[in-house]
Formats: sequence, C-alpha cells, structure tokens
Amino acid sequence: MSDALAQFTLNDQHDAARGFPAPGITLLCFLKEDCPTCQLTLPVLECVHAELGDSANIWAIGQDPDGNAKLLAEHGLTMPLLDDSELKVSFDYDIEIVPTVVLADAEARELTRFEGFDRSDWKALVQRLSELTGNASPVIDWDQYPSTRPGCGSKSVEPGVRERLEAEASGSPLRARRIDIAEGDDVSEFLFDQGLTDGLPVVAPTPERVLKMLAGTRRDPQEEVAVVPPNMAPVTVEKVAINAVMAGCKPEFLPVILTALEAVCTDEFNIHGVMATTMGASPVMIINGPIRERLGMNMRLGALGQGNRANATMGRALRLILRNLGGARPGGTERSTLGNPMKFTMCFPEWEERSPWEPYHAEHGFAPEDSTVTVIAMVGGPSLIVDQTSRTAAQLAGSIGLTLEGVSHPRAHGTGDTLLVLAPEHVDTLSRDQWSKDDIRDRIQEVTSRPVSELLADEVSGVGFPKRLLGDNPSNEQLARKVPKFRSKENIHIVVAGAEAGKFSAIYQGWASGPIGSMPVTRKIEEA
Repeated sequence: MSDALAQFTLNDQHDAARGFPAPGITLLCFLKEDCPTCQLTLPVLECVHAELGDSANIWAIGQDPDGNAKLLAEHGLTMPLLDDSELKVSFDYDIEIVPTVVLADAEARELTRFEGFDRSDWKALVQRLSELTGNASPVIDWDQYPSTRPGCGSKSVEPGVRERLEAEASGSPLRARRIDIAEGDDVSEFLFDQGLTDGLPVVAPTPERVLKMLAGTRRDPQEEVAVVPPNMAPVTVEKVAINAVMAGCKPEFLPVILTALEAVCTDEFNIHGVMATTMGASPVMIINGPIRERLGMNMRLGALGQGNRANATMGRALRLILRNLGGARPGGTERSTLGNPMKFTMCFPEWEERSPWEPYHAEHGFAPEDSTVTVIAMVGGPSLIVDQTSRTAAQLAGSIGLTLEGVSHPRAHGTGDTLLVLAPEHVDTLSRDQWSKDDIRDRIQEVTSRPVSELLADEVSGVGFPKRLLGDNPSNEQLARKVPKFRSKENIHIVVAGAEAGKFSAIYQGWASGPIGSMPVTRKIEEA
C-alpha cells in the first residue's frame, strides 16, 4: 500500500457524512460485530474517543448495517461508527483481518497499522496519539485485557465478495468466484472432477469468454434472472453466461437461454417436479419467430438431432444451469429411473415457412413477428410415425392417432400433453385436403376414443380404467362411454419441422400435465 491512503466518504450512525482525509489526526478501526476480538477492542476505542475525540478523529468502521446496530446497542457507543457495508473502503485499505487499526495524518499518510489485538501495540498507539494531539494519555486498565488475541477474517475477503470487489475496482461486470488451477492441471479434467459437466466435455469459462458471452445481451450481468430449484439458487445473467460458455454457445444465443430459464422457473412449468420425477422428464425447447434464422438454427433435415450448434448448445446450456446452479443432478434430487437423452439437450425451431398453418407461438397469442421460446415437459421422444401410404388427410390423421394411442400405454386414456412434429411430406398430404390443426386434433381424438369396457384393467394388463370406479354393477352406458386418448384436444401440440423428403413425423410423450404436473410455457425473447 502506498503512503497516501484512499479517500472515502461514509455515513455514521446519525447519517452524517464523514470524509477522509480529515483535518488533524484520524484513527480508523475496521471491525465487524460477530468477531470476539472486535468486541474486545471497542471499549478501548470508546475510551480513546472520550478522552481524545475533541483533538483527533476516532472512527470505527463497521462492515454490515445489522452488526453495526448491535454494536451501538451493546456498547453504548458515542464515537462515530461508519457504515462500510458495501465493503469498498475495506477493500481499498486491503483489510484482511478485523480489527485492523490505521492511524493517519491530515494528508492521508499512514502512520501506524496493526491487526487483531495486541496490548503492547495499543499502549504504544495511545501514547503516540497523546503526543500528536498534545493531550494527556487516557487512563486505561490494561491489566484487564489479554496480551494478544487474534482477529477474524474481514467480510471483504469472503468467497464471492472479494471477487465482486475486485471486479468493481477494475470496472469488470464479472462477480462470480474465480477458481485458479495449477499450471500443469488439465482444465477439462478439473471440470469433470468438480462435477460441472453433463458427462461430456465442456468449454472452460474463462473471464474473456464470459465477457464475450455477456455482450449478447443488454441486461445487467448482476440482474437476477430466476430462482432455480431445488437449491432455490438466485441465478444472475452472469451465471447464465458462464454455463452458456460451458455449453459451447455463441453470445447471440444468450437471450434465448435467459428466456428459457425464466420460462421453466415459473410455477406453471414446475421445473423441480420435471427434473425430479422418476419418469425422466426434461424440457423440450421450441423456438419461433425471426430469431430462428438469425441464429442459424436447423429446422429442416435432422432438425431434432445432432449437427447444429444453436439447436444443440442452447438446450444444453439450460440443462447445465439446472444442474450446476439449481442442483438437479442424477443421484441427488434427479431420480430418473432410466434417464433420457433429452437431458443432454433438446431444442429445435419450427419451420414456419413450410407450414400452411399459423405458427405455434401465434396460436398462443403472440404476434408472428415475435421471437419466442416454448418449453414443454416431455418424458420420451422423438419417436417416429411411419406412414408412407396414406393419401388423404383423414387417413393420415387417423394413422397418426393410432400411433399416438400407444403413448405411455395403449390403455392409458385421458392423458395430458403430447408434442406432434409433422414432417413436410405429411404436411402436404394434410394441407391438400385443407385440414387445419384443429381438424387433425379432432381426428386424433376420434380414432383414439375407446369404450371404457376396452380400457379396463384385467388379467392381460393392470394398466387401465380401475373397475372399482364403476361400482359393483356398471351399467351398459358406463361401459359404452368412449374416452379419447387425450384429456383435451388442446393437449395435442403441433409444429412443423424436418426434411422435404420422408413421410416420417415424430411424437414426444408428455409428463404429468396440468396444475399437478407441468404446463407448457411460451415467453417472448428480448433480444440484444
């Protein structure tokens, strides 16, 4: 530290501003309430203030407002107790241990400094203050004090705090704790060892890469995006950016990931239930609007698979956030019986231009020119619907319905959400007869409707409609009542994607739907 101490202005307990350097001699004592050695020091400091306070500035500097209030009440302090709860002055003065005592002159030159409590240091300090102010030395019963007592760690060097203060001092927006590894260590192996990957290698989130990622949004890096269960971790834009780097994203992907995180952390989506269920559910992200093209997303050949950076890494970034920050880790709160490849990633755009219908987000109240992300909780898929021979819309929609009847279990009727991804050749068959999405949904519900008598649990399968719910003597009307596959046709979500060639559409099997499970959520993406 240089001879000239940093200038500062802090408020005391009376909200009076105290500026340093100040006229005359100034004694500063940095302390915190939960430090026993600080408590030991205060009576000495108060006595010095009572005797020499008219001739010198005797200031205590507390490191948190609640603690300061307790110190004032417990010790009946009359000396100024300045509030350094932002810890900027403690950082500027390189305070590592409290109490730290600093004696300075009117030109802000440091005359004396010591840490902890040492009786001989204090006796020498009090004597020097008397000489500098021309006053008699305060009478203090030094025998009641121990010869030495170690101090405590300053709040300004606590994990996460030190990094924030360093970032603020350097003008950097980064606040996350920085981890330094040995020069000879393998960074990728270190990240594996720390459990920060999904089982595949990740990109090391260096400060340079994180800063570059943050350029993808105008949002403040320290803005809280969401509180992520099960850890109930408050996640900032910066923390999202770190995991986006690890997933391999580009900066322009960041707004999509931020919006997706906000969407899954709503009560409606219920991300804790989604990630904790033994059924192995995971969010599927569907992207709509102009942002699809700007990010170079793949909505055509292989749209639901590998090979496209935007598709793959945005879905992966969301999973890493849920794992690394939210705590959804296999074997912990994530209890999936078999697991699910979608837990690595599942994100794709709708090929709106190839669809004769309004796009998914427009169906749900958004303007076609809006860019949105939709999250839907799915436990299985994509599973192919292979139909190369149906020539009419009624045939094809009926064929799709028959395939969908097997979702979860053929006898499980009245189920919740499913996602139907129609390939272009199937779209052409349906649109030639000018069928709407609702026509398709109605046809699916029609062909999958089965009488209760065919859905009863029996010796063939325990899955089905429980007989006990019908009573001892069910009527013919009860047994003949038809139940469609899905609880409502609105539970059938339809989008268009895939290559021009191939009469193969796909279905995703939904998790528990509705208020007791998860409901799809669509959010508008606020781009940089």
